[in-house]
Amino acid sequence: MVATSQKTDLRYTWKVTASSFLGNTLEYYDFLVYGTAAAVVFPKVFFPDASGFVATLSAFGTFAVGFLARPLGGLFFGSRGDRHGRKSTLMVTLVVMGVSTILIGLLPGYATIGIWAPILLVALRLLQGFAVGGEWGGSMIIVLESAPPHRRGFFSAWPNTGGFSAQILITGVFAYVYTLSDEQLLSWGWRIPFLLSAVVLVVTFWMRRSLHETPVFTKAVAGETATGGKPANPIRQIFVDDWRNLLLILGLRFAEALPYFLLTVFALSYGTNTLGLEKSQLNNAILIAAVLSFISHGVFAAISDRIGRRPVYLFGAVVVFVMAFPFFAMLHSGSLVLIVLGYVLVLNLGHNAINAIQPAFFAELFPAERRYTGAAAGREIASIFAGGLTPFVATALAGSDGTRWPLVAAYVMVGAAVTMFAVWKAPEPFRRDLTTTGTTVR
Repeated sequence: MVATSQKTDLRYTWKVTASSFLGNTLEYYDFLVYGTAAAVVFPKVFFPDASGFVATLSAFGTFAVGFLARPLGGLFFGSRGDRHGRKSTLMVTLVVMGVSTILIGLLPGYATIGIWAPILLVALRLLQGFAVGGEWGGSMIIVLESAPPHRRGFFSAWPNTGGFSAQILITGVFAYVYTLSDEQLLSWGWRIPFLLSAVVLVVTFWMRRSLHETPVFTKAVAGETATGGKPANPIRQIFVDDWRNLLLILGLRFAEALPYFLLTVFALSYGTNTLGLEKSQLNNAILIAAVLSFISHGVFAAISDRIGRRPVYLFGAVVVFVMAFPFFAMLHSGSLVLIVLGYVLVLNLGHNAINAIQPAFFAELFPAERRYTGAAAGREIASIFAGGLTPFVATALAGSDGTRWPLVAAYVMVGAAVTMFAVWKAPEPFRRDLTTTGTTVR
């Protein structure tokens, strides 16, 4: 009987993991498809009156706008998830996120409705970012709180590969889109990737309907309310009781977000427009790194369940720091082999060591009754500085002719150094009891 129960629980854990994986695939698909379009198409569709460099900056500016709404979404949906449950909150974030992306795909361009085109683009980008702010934290926590205690890092790592499964989807879709003529691409071809997100939305919604609330929330939060306890305001509490952990998360994100958006968004624009590389070269490099990420995530996460989160996280930050300048040398070589090697070293060896354990690491820093709010808001506040501004800052640092690329490499090294310092100051939470309430990790 015990063995059967354990098998059933493990099957359910995999089911929760699969639904969160699909949700995060949609999250990253929505954001990355926008980033890809911002690098290649949006300057011409929504900012045609600006010069090439200014139009690219404007398009990347709208990319960054989505990150401004993410902390608000993290606070709003995190608070809702900590008060009313993880599952119902995730149903809302999923629908809002998917619908806003589909509407972007239906949006008329500047040539049709003038200034209203970029205005509506920014509005939908804000809505998209607002929903994404609550999606990541909730989908990771529902897995973490449903997994066996000794395998929390392993299971929660798989949803975080959503960024790479999304990249595989985007690469495949844009491989077709890039075969279209310029006229077809700018009129209707760019809309295809946005509209296809409807497929992931429907499948994920269907899977999440059958999930139930996590045992941790039921025992530690809902149970406390049922016995007459008055739930505290998790938003106020994280800034009063958990501000140290919020600062740690800010520092911990730089070595993860900077290289990711640098290689998947900025490098597409820089490589094609400045270095004259073929789009297919960069897409192939990203595709190979994305496929290998499924292996590296599982390996790094399993290791963190044995030796802790901090050593693995530190390893990834050091790799990103060391590879900042060599990556650009490989990119400038124009050799597909060297470009692929650069992507593999930075993303699979550096970024993935961090990204694989980030869900467990961040969530374990907070007690049960404000875990969703703390992890989601902390990550999304950090996203503004460590992720959303990366393509914009990198483009500005490189200059219109791209000759100042060493500044971009130095920018990545500074970010990695900040993360190394944050790891040094962070506690090791990987053996913490997730049902603990009312305390913080120091």
